Amino acid sequence: MMMKFDELLDLISQTLETEFYQKEMKPFGLYEPVKYILNIGGKRIRPVSALMAANLFVDEVIHLVRPALALEVFHNFTLLHDDIMDNSPVRRGQQTVHLKFGTNTAILSGDAMAIMAYRCLENTPLEYYPKVMRVFNDTSLKVCEGQQLDMEFEDKLNVSLEEYTQMIRLKTAELLAGSLKIGSLMGGASDTDAELLYQFGIHLGIAFQMKDDWLDTFGDFEAFGKRIGNDIIENKKTFLLLSALEQAKGKQVEMLKILITQHQSDLASKVRQVTDIFLELGIDKQNEQEMLRYYNTAMHFLDEVSVENRRKDELRALAKTFVYREK
Repeated sequence: MMMKFDELLDLISQTLETEFYQKEMKPFGLYEPVKYILNIGGKRIRPVSALMAANLFVDEVIHLVRPALALEVFHNFTLLHDDIMDNSPVRRGQQTVHLKFGTNTAILSGDAMAIMAYRCLENTPLEYYPKVMRVFNDTSLKVCEGQQLDMEFEDKLNVSLEEYTQMIRLKTAELLAGSLKIGSLMGGASDTDAELLYQFGIHLGIAFQMKDDWLDTFGDFEAFGKRIGNDIIENKKTFLLLSALEQAKGKQVEMLKILITQHQSDLASKVRQVTDIFLELGIDKQNEQEMLRYYNTAMHFLDEVSVENRRKDELRALAKTFVYREK
C-alpha cells in the first residue's frame, strides 16, 4: 500500500511522542533540551523521505519508522549545534536551545542526540543493517565537512560559486540524499535504484538550500520562522552574495566589500543595503533559475527509478513543495 506524505508524517510524529515526549528521561537538564528542539516543529522531511523511498519498493513500512527516526534526531542535533556556531536567536519561531538552556547544556544535549540517533538505527532490519550504517556514517561525516566549509567561508572573501555548491551539497543535500538512499535500501531496492534516489536527493537538496538562502533574505519572518537577513548579518557565502560580488560594478562592489568586511553597528541597515544591491542586479531571479535547474535534474533521476510511475507521485509532490515553499 502506498502511503501519503501526511500518513507517514503521522507515523513519525506518533513515534516521537512515545519515544521522546512521553518518556521521563533523566537527568532532566540533559534531555529537556532534546525534547524541546524535537517538539518545536520542523517538517520531518528526512525521516518521511526515507519511508517514502522504502514505500516505492515495499507496501509495508511501519517496521521502518524507528530507524527512519534516526535521521530526524540527527538532523535536529546538527541544527542545535549550527545555531550555537551561527549565534542564531530563533529556530522555527522559538528561542534557540543555547539561549533557552545555556550553551554548555546545548552542546552536551546535542552530543546525546547524536548517540540517540544510533540507537534508533539499531532497529534496522538485520539484512540491511551494514549498508544502512555505511550510508549513515558517510552522510554524517559529509554534513560535518559542509558545516566546516560554511564557517571557513565566513572569513574568506573569494569563494567561487563552485565551492558554494560543494558546501551546500555537503551541509544540506547529503542528509536528504542519504535519507532517500537509506530508505530505499531498507525497502530492498537494487544498488542502481538506491543510487538514482541518492542523486535525486542531492540535486533536490541543493535546490532546497538555494530556496532556503532566498527565503533568508526575501522571506517573511512569520512564515519562515527565523530572523530575516541572518545570512547577510553573518556574511554567509550564498549564491545571492557570491553572484552579486561577481557581477557588481563600481560603487556596488565597493559598498558590498565594506558591508561584509567591516563591522556594522546598524545590522538592519546592512541587511537593507545588501538586499537592495541584490535586487538591482536581479540576483533574486538568477537564484530562482539556478534552483529550478537543479530541481529539473532531480526529477530526471527520479524518473529513471525502476518502479511504476504512479508509485513516485508522492515524491514528485514533495519535491515540488521544496521549490515553491514559503518557509
